[in-house]
Amino acid sequence: MENHFDVIIIGGGAAGLTAGIYLSRARVKTLILSEGIIGGQMVLTHAIANYPGVESISGYELADNMKKQAISFGCIIRSNIKITNISVLETIKSVEINGKESVTALSIIFAVGGRSRMIGAPNEEKFKGRGISYCATCDGDFFTDKEIIVVGGGNSALEESVSLTKYAKKVTIVHQFDHFQALQHYIDEAKKRPEISFLMQSKIIEFLGNEKLESVKIQNQVSKDILEMNVDGVFIFIGYIPNTEKFKDMLPLNSNGEIIVDSNMMTQVPGVFAAGDSIAKKYRQVTTAVNDGTIAALSASEYINNLKKEIIGN
Repeated sequence: MENHFDVIIIGGGAAGLTAGIYLSRARVKTLILSEGIIGGQMVLTHAIANYPGVESISGYELADNMKKQAISFGCIIRSNIKITNISVLETIKSVEINGKESVTALSIIFAVGGRSRMIGAPNEEKFKGRGISYCATCDGDFFTDKEIIVVGGGNSALEESVSLTKYAKKVTIVHQFDHFQALQHYIDEAKKRPEISFLMQSKIIEFLGNEKLESVKIQNQVSKDILEMNVDGVFIFIGYIPNTEKFKDMLPLNSNGEIIVDSNMMTQVPGVFAAGDSIAKKYRQVTTAVNDGTIAALSASEYINNLKKEIIGN
């Protein structure tokens, strides 16, 4: 059957592509469906320098390499589509695409990733793409010789701050706590850069401007004093929200909206697995997504092999 697969993978980021590589290489008929571009959050990373065996590579290039590898093994990939319905409770799972086409499979792997979290300050939505960005790789060049702010205190915020010094003449990191949550390596790198300064225990409470962002109001969380700072751009790296809203009635989610899986990436629904940044876990890196995708693929392969034996036996 042309529209029937052994496994359908929902999501084309690091976890989904890895699962596609493993399954297709094992001659498991596999389809990857992605509502966005292939690569997910990975393509937003300017440079990946901690991927084992690779000295340095851009997120886009790594994603493209993974995509080509999956296709070379026979994996079918479809991107920029809209998933309009999913049914997972029966033995044969089904996915409706663009409201008119249906594909089926014995197993589904959810690797839907997440999206950047917003601050929620007034005018943030208004200045998206007009001074406010969530992607240093995408927009860094627009701020050459400009003064910018980076919001956040984790690995991404510190790493991207260093990356942005290639463009901006001044980078101010604004963080609401008195300490960073990043690994010490990223902290040390940021502190060594003369272009980077720090405003700790502070948060942006309003974005100001006319046609584009011109300044921000920053409040100190201890003194409650408010500073208005002229700025050309603000980059926000304060975490992510899992892309699981449309699956909340079919999958077990925790209070953060993350998919609950066991050590084999299995959900409580038979034949349904999950991997990557959308699952409940502590660390989110490309390497951990690759790990999840590998385990999900092997588990799904074992599941469908056993299922086929049962069907033949009956």
